Amino acid sequence: MSAKLIDRILSRIVKKGRLVLRHADGRVVDFGREVPGYPDLVIRFTDEHVTRDLIRDPRLGAGECYMDGRIVIEVGEVMDFVQLIQSNARWEKRGRLNAPTIFSKMRHRASYLAHSFNNAASSRRNVSHHYDVGNDLYELMLDSGYMQYSCGYWPSDDISLEEAQVAKLAHIAAKLALEPGQRVLDIGCGWGGMAIYLAEHHDVEVLGITLSSEQLALARQRAEKAGVADRVQFELIDYRDLARRGLSYDRIVSVGMFEHVGTPQFDGFFRACANLLSEEGVMLLHTIGRMGGPGRTDAFTDKYIFPGGYIPALSETVASSEKSRLIASDVETLRLHYAKTLREWYKRCMENREAIIGMYDERFFRMWTFYLSGATAAFESGGMCNYQIQYVRDRHALPLTRNYMLDK
Repeated sequence: MSAKLIDRILSRIVKKGRLVLRHADGRVVDFGREVPGYPDLVIRFTDEHVTRDLIRDPRLGAGECYMDGRIVIEVGEVMDFVQLIQSNARWEKRGRLNAPTIFSKMRHRASYLAHSFNNAASSRRNVSHHYDVGNDLYELMLDSGYMQYSCGYWPSDDISLEEAQVAKLAHIAAKLALEPGQRVLDIGCGWGGMAIYLAEHHDVEVLGITLSSEQLALARQRAEKAGVADRVQFELIDYRDLARRGLSYDRIVSVGMFEHVGTPQFDGFFRACANLLSEEGVMLLHTIGRMGGPGRTDAFTDKYIFPGGYIPALSETVASSEKSRLIASDVETLRLHYAKTLREWYKRCMENREAIIGMYDERFFRMWTFYLSGATAAFESGGMCNYQIQYVRDRHALPLTRNYMLDK
């Protein structure tokens, strides 16, 4: 029964591109048609319960069945599989728009709130789950220069991942309107790349904070190697605890960290930032975002990748920051930059397949590449993008036009 239902669902979804499905009972079903730019692949279900798991939760079911070897991709790769499904259901493609019912709105809100409560202890635990898997994995996957685990900036297609990440750092630095000697706070500093870049190129002092002990150790090593340890410090501390010290910073930057905050903590995050930012200060928030309204984290991502994480909509982000009288002085939407970045990360993981399996195991490798594939599809065809929101406390803090960003 569930197998026939899956066939009906796939026949409605897969129109462009070709998918051949070999069921566990030997039955073969062909979906879609060959179309340039869309994948052609063959997959096989190894047992009759795969279809049941897919119906219960398509995203979690597909991920776990692939991780466990119960979905076998015989022709193509996991990136092709996820791309085929998502590209046939592009976010921009829609029918008639109807207002949601009161019940659906209540259910929707309850669902994403239930997974978003992150106090200081749970935040550290959730960050450790993802970032303390070992620096070796990230060194294989990320750019070699600044180890940026966030969206690169692609002014053209003919540049490398390393060049795209330097371009991202320069793009953000221009928006911060830095002056030599200023004190900068990097919330969620990762392996220190942003802090090191700012110290190298803008002669500022930077404090980077993280909740990952693995990141902290490597960030300190990288700062020493870059020769900026006298101007860059790193600390294992929650932003809420730092705000209680009563310090202030000329500039605040946060890249790829806001996704871990969780909706119930949005107001507290921006309140802490407003208290940490000097009167004439400038803040730049770079975050993955939803192009539509508020949503919820899918079960696969919440269970295996970013427990407690939540991708915010622009509307709820700005609504929260307004409560702390932070002025959104500039907003930029990066639509496809992360898709390009993720494809580079996926490529490097595939090139280092044996090394990654040696570090962990085959199941981890499948989990990781399924995650990268799903994320890529979300930015290429789904509802994900990146937002860069510049904030000031004082309307006079920056020049009246954006030309200063071009002069840096």
